[in-house]
Amino acid sequence: MINSYDELRVHELTGNLRDDVYRFLREHHCPKTAEHVLKVGDEARRIAVLYDADPVAAEYAGYLHDISAIFPNHVRIQVSREVGLDVLPEEQQFPMIIHQKISSYMARDLFGMTDPEIWSAVGCHTTLKAEASLLDKVLFVADKIEWDQTGSPPYLRDITEQLHISLDHAAFQYIQHLWNQRESLAVVHPWLQDAYYDLRDAIRLK
Repeated sequence: MINSYDELRVHELTGNLRDDVYRFLREHHCPKTAEHVLKVGDEARRIAVLYDADPVAAEYAGYLHDISAIFPNHVRIQVSREVGLDVLPEEQQFPMIIHQKISSYMARDLFGMTDPEIWSAVGCHTTLKAEASLLDKVLFVADKIEWDQTGSPPYLRDITEQLHISLDHAAFQYIQHLWNQRESLAVVHPWLQDAYYDLRDAIRLK
């Protein structure tokens, strides 16, 4: 694991983002994450095709979304400040969440990703946010379907069913799953709260 952004090095990139990210994560002792991001990239492409999003951008966002896993939780706030990211109080309290912002920064700085839509999707893939773009929601849902824990996620059937209705329904299904247990969560990130109300209102209008 790396304890400072200044310690981070990337070997020469091949131009094949899938292979470059996979190798990067494995070289930094994150083999499970390496497998996870490939699955999320594949799932994001599948969902993008269903909902007329850019499948290549979705795939790339999936590959990049967890590249900050190389930083352990206890240094993520320090790393965020090193590279000039804003740190919210909820992120200070529960640093795991800020990995989405670090991954977005790394996608630009280390992997040369120039598409702001990809930066945005990677940067909110854990919490989503208000007025989320189509690509934001594609990656958010793909990451929840291809989660990085053992077994199947408890919400998988529900989110899969809602995905047949709309992407908004699928994203809201997961956020509602968290919202219903918000009293027991370590923190409720303000972006998650904003996304909850935003999607709830959007679904009511459909």
